[in-house]
Amino acid sequence: MMQRVPVPMTRDLELVGAEVLRPDGLAQGALALKDGVIAESGGGRQVDLSGFQILPGIVDLHGDGFERHLAPRRGAMKNLGEGLLSADAELAANGITTAVLAQFWSWEGGMRSPAFAQRFLEALAAAEGLLTDMRVQLRFESHLLSDYAAFEAAVAAHDVPYVVFNDHLPHAALEKGNKPPRLTGQALKSGRSPEAHLALLKELHEARDAVPEAVAGLAARLTSRGVRLGSHDDDTAETRTFWRARGLRISEFPETREAAEAAQAAGDPVVMGAPNVVRGGSHSGNVTAADLVADGLVDALASDYHYPAPKQAVLRMVEDGICDLATGWALISERPAAVLGLTDRGTLEAGKRADLIVMGPDGRIGATLVASRVSHMAGEVAARFMAA
Repeated sequence: MMQRVPVPMTRDLELVGAEVLRPDGLAQGALALKDGVIAESGGGRQVDLSGFQILPGIVDLHGDGFERHLAPRRGAMKNLGEGLLSADAELAANGITTAVLAQFWSWEGGMRSPAFAQRFLEALAAAEGLLTDMRVQLRFESHLLSDYAAFEAAVAAHDVPYVVFNDHLPHAALEKGNKPPRLTGQALKSGRSPEAHLALLKELHEARDAVPEAVAGLAARLTSRGVRLGSHDDDTAETRTFWRARGLRISEFPETREAAEAAQAAGDPVVMGAPNVVRGGSHSGNVTAADLVADGLVDALASDYHYPAPKQAVLRMVEDGICDLATGWALISERPAAVLGLTDRGTLEAGKRADLIVMGPDGRIGATLVASRVSHMAGEVAARFMAA
């Protein structure tokens, strides 16, 4: 998939008076922007941002909050391009400069169906005017054996850079011959009758012995294309080891400390959901993300389902004494950029892309710039730029 590089502002800028978060910490000083990158020194139009902080733009490596923009109700959004523009505005208002949009390819139907995934990929490829650097993660249900060829073809056709394998089948209920929870609702969403949906779940469950070899083959082919691979919701060390043996090196949202420790011990990046930190725990009873951060077991925080959450999570951890601002902010900027292999962003260093946010003492984001191009600006910060 072609990655968009925003056209920089036509005039160079020198942002002065603010506290700037650089790799060596937060300090007052000037930040020069030239031709869409951070420059060694100034010379451009000066903007006085005294009283504000300038921080690296947020790199969100897993978020599905865009779904509410694409289909706020089932079948309500026909033009996905308009929904992407709306998602773009929300991302920018929350300081996200690089957004990985996590799209399902699943038996679950609706917005998680293979057909919708194809529509989404085509809409994003055709979208114009997006300011946020939007990238794709496809979340593939590992038991969809009949879809492996079509999925692989879609990854190749759209240059998808990041694939995560899921298994959301209700195996425990199916193993006992019980009716899975939420069956009727899922069936309606998928466009199937409850009977047909249950038959599909049973078919996928019964084919489970063929999944490990199929995943290993697909993962090897995707890796050869340079695709980054991860697993989702690892619940044990054995689960993490299983996926790692098949080339899935990123552990997204491990459910237990055991799984997170196993990932870290093997050198696999651990990604946790920022809403978990904001809420003070998982909504589903899994391990508390802030505890893992405190113990050095987290490489990155992601928005998951709520785009305001990355910034909120860092500010909460700073307030709670879990980490300082520099350490916390790295979890949503520098370190996720490293997980994605994006060496041109994540820190405010000369030569890096001018992806940054301007934040007030109240935690509100007054401006977001992507390669020096304004994607969001409001309030007092906008007034400062206008005055300059």
